[in-house]
Amino acid sequence: MKIKTIVATLITASAALILAACGNNKQSNNSTSNKVINSEVNAELQTLDPSKYSDSSSSEAIQNSYEGLYAFNQKNKPVLAGAEKVSVSKDKKVYTFALRKNAKWSNGDPVTAQDYVFGWQRTADPKTASPNTSRFAFIANGEKVSKGDVKPSQLGVKALGKYKLQVTLQQPIAYIDELLTGIPFFPQDSKLVQKYGKAYGTSSAKAVYNGPFTVNGWTGSDLNWTYKKNKYYWNKSAVKLNQVNMQVVKTPNTAINLYRESKLDYVPLSGNFIKQYQNNKNFHKQLTPMIGYFGFNTKRKTTGNVHVRRAIGMAVDKKLLVKNVIYAGAPLNGIVPANFAFNTATGSDYRKDAGDMLPYDVTKARAEWKQAQKTLGKKITIELLTSDTDESKLVGEFLQSNLMKNLPGLTIKLRSIPLKSRLASTTAYNFDVVYGTWSPDFADPVNFIADGGSYHLSTDYKNSKYEQDLADAAGKYATDPKKRWDALIDAEKQVVQKDAFMVPVYQGGQAYLLSSRVKNFQISPYGGIVFYKNAELK
Repeated sequence: MKIKTIVATLITASAALILAACGNNKQSNNSTSNKVINSEVNAELQTLDPSKYSDSSSSEAIQNSYEGLYAFNQKNKPVLAGAEKVSVSKDKKVYTFALRKNAKWSNGDPVTAQDYVFGWQRTADPKTASPNTSRFAFIANGEKVSKGDVKPSQLGVKALGKYKLQVTLQQPIAYIDELLTGIPFFPQDSKLVQKYGKAYGTSSAKAVYNGPFTVNGWTGSDLNWTYKKNKYYWNKSAVKLNQVNMQVVKTPNTAINLYRESKLDYVPLSGNFIKQYQNNKNFHKQLTPMIGYFGFNTKRKTTGNVHVRRAIGMAVDKKLLVKNVIYAGAPLNGIVPANFAFNTATGSDYRKDAGDMLPYDVTKARAEWKQAQKTLGKKITIELLTSDTDESKLVGEFLQSNLMKNLPGLTIKLRSIPLKSRLASTTAYNFDVVYGTWSPDFADPVNFIADGGSYHLSTDYKNSKYEQDLADAAGKYATDPKKRWDALIDAEKQVVQKDAFMVPVYQGGQAYLLSSRVKNFQISPYGGIVFYKNAELK
């Protein structure tokens, strides 16, 4: 990722005093000898079931407590993890993995090839109702399994022995190692999953872990839990921390105060806090591929109108949003972010190749809005759903004001609710428009174009050209970078520019304060999620 600098701003005298306090932050409550750090997330943990996660807090917990065939090293490059060796067939469609025989679950059970088979089949099975079934489309029969056309047992994954796993792809894929770092491809201990059934992963005690840490102290609704070093982890000698104390802190001001009081080592920053602390010695920043976006309930009359969606997509002053509310990141005019995916043949950035698809343009937005008003009437009321974090509410308030200013006759009502409720509302179609953020699972445009966090994309979005483009990119153009790129660009044009089923708002930036006593701190290449495996104390 390319680091983007934030333009320096003058600090008031009072802010300077706060900066000095943070700059001298000393974490006295946990000495280095205890090898314990304190961290936070801004939303509740939803699940510890790899088949069920769809939020960043759950993703972070699972990433730190489970491990797949590959994992990211300290340089955020995928390397073998749960597997120690891999061989590839001549046609590059069959991968055979030799698993580590010393890999165990936290209950002492060995991690076997059958655990991978079970976990993958369970997540791909539509009966599991995983939000990540589409992730298996690149595996042989993956799409058919996820649609219920064939049984999960026909997914292209087999146990050839206790520690030998065979994976068959639909088509050759150059970034297979990166794909397999993802949570849907983690193994699952069938004994424990079957023992707890639907309750698996609903508390830390009803789950089992094969990663560097175990999760402890979460009963399903707690705002605090811990990651403890997993004594059964195959590479436990490389894990330097004994424990990470986690807590949910929804209010940035509260998080800052906890940091100043030496009760937190890591604090993500947003909004005015980025501007306020950018000159602090413990301040860090980077552009990330996380996106902010609009999702629409196309089953409702108002938001089912394409002119409404296009109008909204072009009526947001994205530069003003980033400058005055986000303070990090950049405006985004396509669903795929910049500096994220690069053409393997030319090295060019996908976003530059694809260009702007829904840029800010009040004139065009109002023309679309007038078309919508011919059908829906002069006065249109829409509810905007957001989560109840401070940042989400601030973004929601900006979007409300900006859209009502630029689209005459529009009234927007805000509904800000806890993330768990927001996810449930969108799943149940209890919304008009939802504002959310989403981070990718692997560095390819298709991850955004075929998913992007958009609810009901696979069931509600009907566009034969889009579907054909994605099929071509995954099939006949799989080994032709130029034609595959062109197919993906056209698919993005269909879903963003033509139909505005997905509407991009901005590309995120990661900014945070980190105690100077912590080193080898690692954030996912996709942003937002922290990997604690390599972290240690000075």
